[in-house]
Amino acid sequence: MDETRDFSPVDDEILGGADSTASQGPSKPPAGLYLVATPIGNMADITLRALDLLRAADAIACEDSRVTLKLLQRYGIKARLIAYHDHNGAEARPDILRRLEAGQVVALVSDAGTPLISDPGYKLVRAVVEAGHHVTALPGPSAVLAALSLAGLPTDRFLFGGFLPPRSEARRKALAELKAVPATLVFLEGVSRLPEALADMAETLGGTRGAAVARELTKLFETVRRGTLAELAALYGREGPPKGEVVVVVGPPAEEAMGEGDLDAALTAALAHSSLREAAAAVAAATGLPRRQVYARALALKAGEIG
Repeated sequence: MDETRDFSPVDDEILGGADSTASQGPSKPPAGLYLVATPIGNMADITLRALDLLRAADAIACEDSRVTLKLLQRYGIKARLIAYHDHNGAEARPDILRRLEAGQVVALVSDAGTPLISDPGYKLVRAVVEAGHHVTALPGPSAVLAALSLAGLPTDRFLFGGFLPPRSEARRKALAELKAVPATLVFLEGVSRLPEALADMAETLGGTRGAAVARELTKLFETVRRGTLAELAALYGREGPPKGEVVVVVGPPAEEAMGEGDLDAALTAALAHSSLREAAAAVAAATGLPRRQVYARALALKAGEIG
């Protein structure tokens, strides 16, 4: 998922020299393409099923053999690696289809996380399906879902926006198209562009929208900073780009139909059975309004400042 990674060419590379089908797990699975999720940082975040499949695979299609090799060596897996990435997909797909036609088990992995999520692979899946071969997914880590679950923003509906355009004008145009989407937005962003991207988000989507920046997920220095878009833009504007990899989560827009009267009614109902803090949090989550704004309104309501 690192857009700046150097995709060096990889030919069929035998790692370890032993028969890769000599799995210590269950018997060899049926021929087909298996989409295997791999850790996004912490190497322990891989399922037992994924390890069994990787041991049993006749070939593992990967973005960068150096990255995948580290994972395989960690778990003592010897396998044949073949390259599959953005730059060689058209040439690599026929070879993978020939392998499937010959009855092989082929695993597709990305450098980190779930294959096809902001990674190459959907054209391969489409080609495999059209050719009538078996394809299935082995679910696991995803930076998108990890960040979404940690952001403290509504999760009932979300839209994954991938990487935004690198230039400000194009980025703002893309953001404007998403401004009215009634869902939480999730973006991947290169750390060098994070301050400028947050500034464009605050300007285009609205600075009062709740947001979170999740950095180095599952790793030793994992951090999640939460606030409004304006606050986060100002913070990273002062500090500059962070280190590592980041995911940006932006809360949904406030409901157009919710005026102050509707907000007060929702808060009054929530305050009847919850504390001030709990009521504000519940209403903010339900409406997508910034938590601080809702809390201030709830405080004024409870103090009798609102008639």
